[in-house]
Amino acid sequence: MPEHDLIEQLDDAVEAMLRAPDAARVPDDRELAALWRVAADLVDVPRPSFRTRLKSDIERRASMATATVTTAPPKWKPKGFRSLTPYLIVRDADAMITFMKDAFGALEKGRAKAPDGRVMHAEVQIGDSMLELGEGGEGYPPRPAALHLYVDDADSAYARAVAAGATTLFPPGDRPYGDREADVKDPFGNNWYIGTHKEGGPIPPGMNTLTLTLHAKGTDKLIGFVKDAFGAEEVEVTRSPDGTVVHAQLRLDDTLLELGEARAGVVDEMPAGIHYYVPDVDAAYAKALAAGATSVAPPELKPYGERMAHVNDAWGNQWFLATLVKDPRTSA
Repeated sequence: MPEHDLIEQLDDAVEAMLRAPDAARVPDDRELAALWRVAADLVDVPRPSFRTRLKSDIERRASMATATVTTAPPKWKPKGFRSLTPYLIVRDADAMITFMKDAFGALEKGRAKAPDGRVMHAEVQIGDSMLELGEGGEGYPPRPAALHLYVDDADSAYARAVAAGATTLFPPGDRPYGDREADVKDPFGNNWYIGTHKEGGPIPPGMNTLTLTLHAKGTDKLIGFVKDAFGAEEVEVTRSPDGTVVHAQLRLDDTLLELGEARAGVVDEMPAGIHYYVPDVDAAYAKALAAGATSVAPPELKPYGERMAHVNDAWGNQWFLATLVKDPRTSA
């Protein structure tokens, strides 16, 4: 079946389901039926913006499932990495890695040590996602971040995190957006939003195991910066009655970034480190500066095979822009 015909049929089926769920009929096509059931499972979610995102995501999945792959994976990012990877700076990277292993089953993929034994750089995998971290030092003080983690069982993961040393921000509970979620702070100051999607889960359509969340004052303007600097696509913005951004999602290439307004007594400002792989780091660097970013280091080739630039935005987030030139972990 041609790809465009499949997507058109899926579009008609989803529209019919959203208009009249009780009268909707499962499509006869096997591929359409599987995707349609995902939508049917989530049709009761109350937010119109979520339904819009759902429709977009399942159509994208249909396209990905039916398209014939004719080109090799992008050469500008390492194998196993998506475009955007959180980069944590902590006071004890070795202990942080141990915490993530005990709490979330993280797999250590590699580390590089300084002569004094400190972990300069490490990479771990949690589910389908990568996370990078290093130990704070001169010029790079520890910087807590917020991370949205989807797991098979939020209650069990919460219990393991607390046993590994995390403190409770919110105990497990059912949230109005369809997740069972617990919020904890690890011993290094990072916030973990541990969720399991209840209908069709454990991960909602379009999401991955791990998603970086930025908390800032003036999230509206931060969203505008990320769109202007990096061409991010606005997927969802949910606001409180006074117009404050409660939750937002932006798509940067193959990765979602979540954002929410920092609020006194609820959540502090939490700027983060972001390793962002792009096809052309020089062009991305210039565009970021034009959007208002401050240069820390212009593009240059690094010994580990990346052409990298470093910029900071006005909210304190550090963007490590990179294009892979040669991956030292492979012969490519």
